[in-house]
Amino acid sequence: MAVMIQRPKGTNDTLPSEVRKWHTVEKITDDIASQYGFKEIRVPTFEDTGLFIRSVGETTDVVTKEMYTVTASGDSQFTLRPEGTAGTMRAVIENGILNEGLPQKVYYRLSCFRHEKPQAGRLREFHQFGCEMVGSASPRADAEVISLAKSVLDTCGLKNIVLNINSIGCKNCRPNYHKALKDYFFARKDELCGTCQERLEKNPMRIIDCKSPVCQEIAKDAPVITDFLCEECSEHFSKLQEYLSAMGIEFTLNPKIVRGLDYYTRTVFEFISTDIGAQGTVCGGGRYDGLLEELGAKPTPALGFGMGLERLIMTMEKQGCDFMEDKKCDLYIAPMSEETVSKAMELAASLRQEGYFVEYDLIGRGLKAQMKYADKAGASFVIVLGSDELENGKANLKNMATGEQSEISLGESFVKEFSDLHLNNMFGSAEADIEALLGGKK
Repeated sequence: MAVMIQRPKGTNDTLPSEVRKWHTVEKITDDIASQYGFKEIRVPTFEDTGLFIRSVGETTDVVTKEMYTVTASGDSQFTLRPEGTAGTMRAVIENGILNEGLPQKVYYRLSCFRHEKPQAGRLREFHQFGCEMVGSASPRADAEVISLAKSVLDTCGLKNIVLNINSIGCKNCRPNYHKALKDYFFARKDELCGTCQERLEKNPMRIIDCKSPVCQEIAKDAPVITDFLCEECSEHFSKLQEYLSAMGIEFTLNPKIVRGLDYYTRTVFEFISTDIGAQGTVCGGGRYDGLLEELGAKPTPALGFGMGLERLIMTMEKQGCDFMEDKKCDLYIAPMSEETVSKAMELAASLRQEGYFVEYDLIGRGLKAQMKYADKAGASFVIVLGSDELENGKANLKNMATGEQSEISLGESFVKEFSDLHLNNMFGSAEADIEALLGGKK
C-alpha cells in the first residue's frame, strides 16, 4: 500500500467548511479598500531575488534565514515573495503607474512564503491583505492608511485591539541613533546572539527587533529613537498624532517598534491583539520614503501596511466574531427512477439559470437516503419525482422547515411558481414576527 503524501510543514488546507471565513474577510477588505479609493493590483508569486535583498534588507531575518529561493535552467535566481510591498512597488514602477497622477493607491491579497518555525498564527505559506499609497509625504496620508486598517479590523468585529505607533526617523537623524545603539550594545556584545553580533555593525536597529529572549532583555534599556529625531521627523510624528486624535483613533506611543524590514522610515505602526498569544500583531506597516528610489524610480514618498489573514481570522474566532453563512440549498430534487432523472436535470438547469442553488441525486440512492442527504445539505425545499408526477405534470413541493406541501407545476410555469413560493418562505416568517410584535395587528 502506497504511503499517503501529506501537506508540507507550515502550510494549511482550507476546507469547504472553513472557506466562508475567508470569504468574509475578503469581502470586508475589498469593500473597505474601495471606500478609501484603493484599487486592486495583482503581482507574480515569485520575483528576482535581488528585489528582496535591495528592499527588505540584506541583514534582516527574512533575507538571511527565511526566503525560499529557486533556480531553473537558463533563468536568473528567483525567490517566492516573503512579503507584498516590494513586488507591488516594482510593478508600480515598471508599469508606469507613477505617471497616472498622485497619490496612487493600490491593495492586494496574496500568499507569502517564509521558512520559519511554524506556530499558531505563523505559517510558512501565509496570506496577506495589504494597502500601499505612493506619492504623498504628508502625515495626513499616514493617518489615512492607519484609519483604513482600523476600519477593516472594526468591521470584522474585533475588540481589544491596541494601535502602537512610533517614528524611526530618516536618513538625516538615524545615523546619530545608530551610533548611540552601537555604543550601548557594544558593552554587552558577547551576550548577544550570533546574528545580532553581526547586526551591531551593519544595522543595530535590528537588534531591538530580535526574537531572542536574551537580546530582548539587553535591548530593554537601549536608547529610543524618538530622542534622536530631527526637526522634520519630530514635526511629522506630532502631526500624525494630531490627525489620529482628530479621527477619534486611540493609540499608544511605543518607541520600541522598529518593524522587521529595512525599507521603513519615519512612521511605523502595529495593531496588536491580546487574544492570540505571542504572535499578537494582526497588522503592521509604516512609511518607506526611500524604497522606490532604491528600486530605480525617482525619489517618491510611499507608505502602507500588511495584515496577516490567518491571524485576523484566528483573532475573530477567539473573539466570537460573525462570519458569512454558507449558501444553503434552495431545492433538492429526488428522482425515483432513471426515467425521472432527465426531468430532474431539466428542472435544476432552469432554476440554476435564475441563480438558485439546486441539487439532485447523482449516485442512485433510495428515497430515504436522498432525504437524509437533502437534510444535511440544508435544503429549503424538496420535490420527489416519480412516474405519477411525470404523467400529471405536477409535484408536491415540501417546505423542509415547516413540513408544509404545495402543489407545483413541472411545466413552463415551474420557475415562476417556485420563485413565488421561495419568496413567500423567506418573507412570510418576517411578517409573522412583525405581527406577533404588534400583538396581532397589522
